[in-house]
Amino acid sequence: MDTSRTTGMTRRGLLGAFAATALAAAPTYSNAFGLLRGAGDIRRLKIYNGRTGESLDTIYWIEGSYIKDALAEVNHVMRDWRNNQVKSIDTRTLDIMAAAHNLMDTTESYLLISGYRSPQTNAMLRSRSSGVAKNSRHLKGEAADLRMNSRSVAQMYRAASACAAGGVGRYTSSNFVHMDCGPVRSWGS
Repeated sequence: MDTSRTTGMTRRGLLGAFAATALAAAPTYSNAFGLLRGAGDIRRLKIYNGRTGESLDTIYWIEGSYIKDALAEVNHVMRDWRNNQVKSIDTRTLDIMAAAHNLMDTTESYLLISGYRSPQTNAMLRSRSSGVAKNSRHLKGEAADLRMNSRSVAQMYRAASACAAGGVGRYTSSNFVHMDCGPVRSWGS
């Protein structure tokens, strides 16, 4: 599926939004787990991959069920752009991203700096920077490095930290925030 230069919501996302209107009166379980705080009954991701020019605006979860085709689209957009290798992105990471996005109350897409990284890409990046972990969660499809024009690194960091789930790294000088589904921890300045 070619998602390049997509500027609007995907057809699947639009259909999901229509279906979701019937669910609007359903109870919210967003406080059931810290991971879901702010995510709600409908989970949506808006991502722009600046390396490939691809945009994605999709609802990937409705009332307790992940939407398989939407997850496949997310995996494609978050692939290792250097060699086009695709790995399933851990849904816990997607949930953290969606919850943090909701907490920031913005319609802007995340700018994806890095999603999945193949072992070859991670090794190459490690050879160039001491800040790249040998066993990075990016290798497992459990992490994303993200930026937004309308929100500062500090704002994004606070929103992701408020989810009380996973790791949150603040990289102010590089203008991005790392979010992952590993143990709860934080770092950076």
